[in-house]
Amino acid sequence: MASHADFSGQKPHAVCVPFPAQGHIDPMQKVAKLLHAKGFHVTFVNTVYNHNRLLRSRGTNALDGFPSFRFESIPDGLPEIDGDATQDPPSLCEATMKNCLAPFKELVRRINAEDDVPPVSCIVSDGVMSFTLDVAEELGVPEVLFWTTSACGFMAYLHFYRFIEKGLSPLKDESFLDTKIDWIPSMRNLRLRDIPSFIRATNPDDHIILNFFLHETDRAKRASAIILNTFDDLEQDVIQSMQSILPPVHSIGPLHLLAKQEIGEDSEIGRMGSNLWREDTNCLDWLDTKPRNSVVYVNFGSVTVMSAKQLVEFAWGLASTEKDFLWVIRPDLVAGDVAVVPTEFLKETEDRRMLSSWCPQQKVLSHPAIGGFLTHNGWNSTLESISSGVPMVCWPFFAEQQTNCKFCCDEWEVGMEIGGDVKREEVEAVVRELMDGEKGKKMREKAEEWRRLAENATEHMRGSSGSNFQMVVDKVLLGYKAV
Repeated sequence: MASHADFSGQKPHAVCVPFPAQGHIDPMQKVAKLLHAKGFHVTFVNTVYNHNRLLRSRGTNALDGFPSFRFESIPDGLPEIDGDATQDPPSLCEATMKNCLAPFKELVRRINAEDDVPPVSCIVSDGVMSFTLDVAEELGVPEVLFWTTSACGFMAYLHFYRFIEKGLSPLKDESFLDTKIDWIPSMRNLRLRDIPSFIRATNPDDHIILNFFLHETDRAKRASAIILNTFDDLEQDVIQSMQSILPPVHSIGPLHLLAKQEIGEDSEIGRMGSNLWREDTNCLDWLDTKPRNSVVYVNFGSVTVMSAKQLVEFAWGLASTEKDFLWVIRPDLVAGDVAVVPTEFLKETEDRRMLSSWCPQQKVLSHPAIGGFLTHNGWNSTLESISSGVPMVCWPFFAEQQTNCKFCCDEWEVGMEIGGDVKREEVEAVVRELMDGEKGKKMREKAEEWRRLAENATEHMRGSSGSNFQMVVDKVLLGYKAV
């Protein structure tokens, strides 16, 4: 195999490989666009299933890309499913680990055989697609792993093995959830319930994903560097304490702000989207008619599912607040059923709500009319909310959302949690507090402080995240060219 030193003098070529889920594809595409803006040829590799979904949501020409930004796909080995649903996470974890290495290796071999494309000079892969490391090592090229979690979530995953050693996983019963966890460096006042949910391993699916994370975090040590979509001011202590157990870790977020600074939203590549659902932009016109800080935005992300009963409780809780609200209800939001809200709820809230199946979230959160966000605390949503100065009501569903919720409420002081067993009275009370209460006011002030710090971190040429990204490009991805 050729050494990467043989590639000097040609345009660098980065192959970017996201995990096949919406919350991973979106930030990876921003990394890919930033690399393209730095002069890289980019090949962006989705699974066949998600490649086809992107074609449906963006139109068949949307993935023609540019001469130096191409889309490719590899099979994940899972049976095809109809519609636009997110694939089952445990099945995806198993499938990517078992089925993707051979087709990825073949794709890279084919790319390197093409005359009109520079040879692959580096790989940027999702942290949980670490099979790509085998190909990078075989080629002799650097590989950067992009963990799309928060730093605090990633730190918790890195310590999963300790929970097993200490007999805390699998969870014996619910009473253990209040066990104090005081041995993860730089993470204070944690309880077991604040650790990513897979550690509980109370069902076969959790077991699958727990083993998957043990495998992927162990392999992270083989990367040339690790990048995180966060910023130093927000999670500096955690990032610092990772450095002793991992390759160099760099914060390069919030990526949507960095991409806006470095690429612009109106350039041709800036407009290239990554949403697997068709976006409804009418909500932005609706928001334009609303006063500042008056609307509650509700979105539980691309994976969260709830029961029909929980949906109804959220609906009547929101109705009782008498606030205007924009609610994104995915077709697959209710487990095993179509998401339908009561007709009486629709009548009662007719003049003060907008329902949408998917929306351009970053634009929504930065709209002046938005006063609060009812969220599942996925990392993209959490970071976008923080960097838009919007306080949150937190209803974490799974994975490291529990950890993000804990940090939002206690460390960053921008969130309030509601219980997993949704009650309309609690939804009403917490949303009212968020929008009109004293605590809500303090959270909004704190969120505004974080917004300013996020903007400073991504300021062109001078911010910590922009400098970190440039360092990763110069020292890691192009390091072999350095004198």
